[in-house]
Amino acid sequence: MLYKDDFLSYLRFEKRYSPHTVASYDNDLKQFHIFCKQTGSGSYELDSSMIRLWIVSLLEQGVSARSVNRKLSTLKTFSRYLIRQGVISVNPLNKVLKPKMSKRIPAFVDEEKLNEFLDNYEFGEDYAGKRNQVIIELLYQTGMRRSELIGLKIGSVNFRENHLRVLGKRNKERLIPINNDLGRRLEEYIELRNDTFPMQNNEYLLLTLKAQPVYPKLVYRIITEFLKLVTTLDKKSPHVLRHSFATHLLNRGADLNAIKELLGHANLSATQVYTHNTFEKLKNIYKQAHPRAT
Repeated sequence: MLYKDDFLSYLRFEKRYSPHTVASYDNDLKQFHIFCKQTGSGSYELDSSMIRLWIVSLLEQGVSARSVNRKLSTLKTFSRYLIRQGVISVNPLNKVLKPKMSKRIPAFVDEEKLNEFLDNYEFGEDYAGKRNQVIIELLYQTGMRRSELIGLKIGSVNFRENHLRVLGKRNKERLIPINNDLGRRLEEYIELRNDTFPMQNNEYLLLTLKAQPVYPKLVYRIITEFLKLVTTLDKKSPHVLRHSFATHLLNRGADLNAIKELLGHANLSATQVYTHNTFEKLKNIYKQAHPRAT
């Protein structure tokens, strides 16, 4: 595909996008290129008609409108790059309508049930047990993304000030406070980590049993197995703990702007989705408590 590699290099080195984001762009462009070849357009052109056909094909395959729109965003960004390079003069996405998305309320775990389970569950005294507990506590108590968790290093933890330095999207750093209990748990984990792997000089905080940095599928598996014990939600992923973090803060009266900063959102609109959860809770309270609600 012409100019794709140059475009990905631009995202990686000039825009400083994360490897995960660059890989997503790469995958979207490859999928579109394959579709063009399969439909007879072997030359690969960013054509609005071809893009519309791709949208229809994706939706017929059961791909969600949200995922389709993300793929269209990739094509739009690529088209803007080609315009700046003088390859094309008009963005073909200007003539393409996005599929409408239904509002999706983030899934979260009941606060009381989650905290009761964390207080009483026996994770085990071995390295894997302590590491898994730290992973779950970090995701729930800080709201960080899975990729941010994996990228944590020993030096990311400031025990004196009780905060974590997290590298978020587009390499933007932010500080997230941690409480004393989590700080002590991290100190205990690091001590056990160093005893378990005395000959390793790995700077990453969370390691596998082979002393390598934890990877996305491992974290996903750890969280999924844990959430199976806590909730009947269909979706059981690391992001559920991030949603739970934000929802529980909001329910307890935290300022929306403060939650935005903790989550590392670029704008407030991304954070406002959590107000739907709070509103649903208020509606339930109203229905249960007000004498004229029924």
